[in-house]
Amino acid sequence: MKCEKCATEITLGDSYEHSGQTLCEDCYLDIVATPKTCDPWAVYSAKKTMSQDMILTEEQQKIFDLIKTKGPLTVEQICADLGFSEKVFRSNFATLRHMELAKGCKVKGQVCYTLFDTQSN
Repeated sequence: MKCEKCATEITLGDSYEHSGQTLCEDCYLDIVATPKTCDPWAVYSAKKTMSQDMILTEEQQKIFDLIKTKGPLTVEQICADLGFSEKVFRSNFATLRHMELAKGCKVKGQVCYTLFDTQSN
C-alpha cells in the first residue's frame, strides 16, 4: 500500500486515515499537527513563557527581519525573497503570531504580513 500524499510504501498497521485518504505517519502528522495562527491558547502560552532573551529559529528570524525592513509583504513576496516554501513560511509565521511579533493584515484588499505593533489599514 502507498501513502496517497507522498507515495511512500506503508504497511496496513502503519497507515492512517484522514478525509478519505490513506496516509503515512509523516503526512498524517503534517496535516493534523500544523500550527494554526489563530490559536488563543498558543498565544497565551507563548506570552507566559516568553522571556526577554527570546530566541527565534533561523527561519523565524529571517521572516521577522524581512517584514520589519520591507513589510507589509504578501506570502508570495516573503517566500520569493527568502526562498521558503509556503508551508515553511506558514509554519514559522504561526509561531511569530503566537508570540505577538507579527500579524496578518489587509493592504488594498490583499492579505499581507507585518509586525504586530504596526498599524494596518
